[in-house]
Amino acid sequence: MHEGETTTYGELFERVSVVADWLSHCPGFDRKRCPRIGLACESGVTYIVLALAILKAGGCLVPIAEELTETERRELIERTALSGLILGSPETWIPSVTLCMEPSTLAIWVALEGGNLENEAEFANLEPAFIRFSSGTTGSSKGVILSHTKLRERIVAANAALEICPRDRILWMLPMAHHFAVSIVLYLYHGACTVLGSSHLAEEVLDTAETTRATVIYGAPFHYALLAADRGGYSWPDLRLAVSTAAPLPVETARHFYQRFGKALVQGLGIIEIGLPLVNTGSAIDAPTAVGRPLPAFDIELRDDDGRALPAGCVGELWIKGPGMFDAYLSPWQPVTEICVDGWFATGDLAETDAAGRLHLRGRKKSVLNINGMKVFPEEIETIIERHAAVNRCRITGIHHSILGIVPVADVILEPGHSLTARELIHWCRDLVSIYKVPVQVRFVDQIPLTASGKIRRV
Repeated sequence: MHEGETTTYGELFERVSVVADWLSHCPGFDRKRCPRIGLACESGVTYIVLALAILKAGGCLVPIAEELTETERRELIERTALSGLILGSPETWIPSVTLCMEPSTLAIWVALEGGNLENEAEFANLEPAFIRFSSGTTGSSKGVILSHTKLRERIVAANAALEICPRDRILWMLPMAHHFAVSIVLYLYHGACTVLGSSHLAEEVLDTAETTRATVIYGAPFHYALLAADRGGYSWPDLRLAVSTAAPLPVETARHFYQRFGKALVQGLGIIEIGLPLVNTGSAIDAPTAVGRPLPAFDIELRDDDGRALPAGCVGELWIKGPGMFDAYLSPWQPVTEICVDGWFATGDLAETDAAGRLHLRGRKKSVLNINGMKVFPEEIETIIERHAAVNRCRITGIHHSILGIVPVADVILEPGHSLTARELIHWCRDLVSIYKVPVQVRFVDQIPLTASGKIRRV
């Protein structure tokens, strides 16, 4: 359902079949080679049709996000050795190539030279469905390969918590280039109606929710902060599940959303290599910032640097074991059997469990600052500083100190129309965090480097 128009499952599958047939006859498309096909298209029904058509035609889908620069796009094309691109718009940034237009969707096929991967035979044997690149928050991103078999395992495992069914109408808010496999595909697999919102403005989102009687919303904390601030009278009585993902959920946002709609925000932990192993469905009111307990199909452990399991209350690296694990990294090539230890995957996330068994994320292992022997999580300080009314966003990094080794520094973007001095912010922090966590320097900046999915870049 999109902008007042409804596409039935029958119509969707018919459109997918037509486009898949067109694609299979495009120059340079060779199903026998399991071709890698890049998809550059804005979110919407057309994106869904084109993505499913690539899979149906026997291709491997490589999403190309709209916000990537030309340099980043070309690097992605080279690393994946694409056979071709499908553009959802006549506007193209690839010159001097063979073009072929699909009449029903006006999508454009761009034939590329492609070539072979270093491990082409091993890649094809996986029966790959997707190649997705991680956020690259701590360095060069890796191409995560997901097969058709693992994709199905993921959506079945995730739905044990989400319980999506044909009665549901999911209001979709996120970019499909970043969120598709364990969301849009899951909704289709379980026969639900997906409502594609065209606006992030709270009033318009709620109008859509009321018109369609949406039962589920899947969005980022940004969307929920806007909705919680709405002063209209619609209470959203049909809402049964609100899932927050893509970024840490601020406790204030969770509280204000609950006060406004009487429904708890449920935070989920999506991991590109695994899927959706944790969803806070059981404790969203009592512990809104937790990511909950593992879904029935998954096991978790927190381990120290020597790989030993840690008890509740101790911070350690999150290890996860379960279905739908990715098949390989693309470059450098590494099959999952060489990465996992006895089926366990080290996520790189630092977390701790509370007395009730709920998992709380504390930061990334590679981002931890060691200040005079004390471990400090930049994310914790950033969350505190962003509570200040004058602060829009903050990034904490470390600089070397002759005695303490590392000390924290804050890069801060101010809210429009607000003023704040470094001294004022440092004094404010001293009342909220331990003295060794207080930034020794505050730098006011116009922008903070982010990854393609909106996470802070730590390099």
